[in-house]
Amino acid sequence: MMVAYSFKAMFSPQIIAGSKLQTVRADRKRHARPGEPVQLYQGMRTRHCRKLVDPDPICTATRRIEIATTVLIDDMIATILIDGIPLRPAEIEAFACADGFGVDAVGDWRWKHTGWRGSARWNMGHFWMTNHGAGRFDGVLIEWRPA
Repeated sequence: MMVAYSFKAMFSPQIIAGSKLQTVRADRKRHARPGEPVQLYQGMRTRHCRKLVDPDPICTATRRIEIATTVLIDDMIATILIDGIPLRPAEIEAFACADGFGVDAVGDWRWKHTGWRGSARWNMGHFWMTNHGAGRFDGVLIEWRPA
């Protein structure tokens, strides 16, 4: 079975370049499973839909993720747990870079908000607060490798 994921335009250059090899998603009926190909799109279900990579990458892992955000700390990401294991601060920074929020990514996106601080964790926190609000997010981390 083929599973497709849609991404915001700001992530497209990183997916095409192969520097973003993961995505965090809410639970749904069926996610990719290790060994299965995944189709990666920008703007799925719109007239501007385009496939980002061909051939389709292969899912390498699907793991549980919990992300807690709060306005009470400067970088807004309070904790990240993957399969119940909490990430240390340096690991959260590395995770945020891998998820597309690193310094190089910001230039690619033509980052629109003011106050960017150069921290991938802060960029990710800002994105999560804007798109999901404060609180706890439970979902799935899907990882892939090029075909």
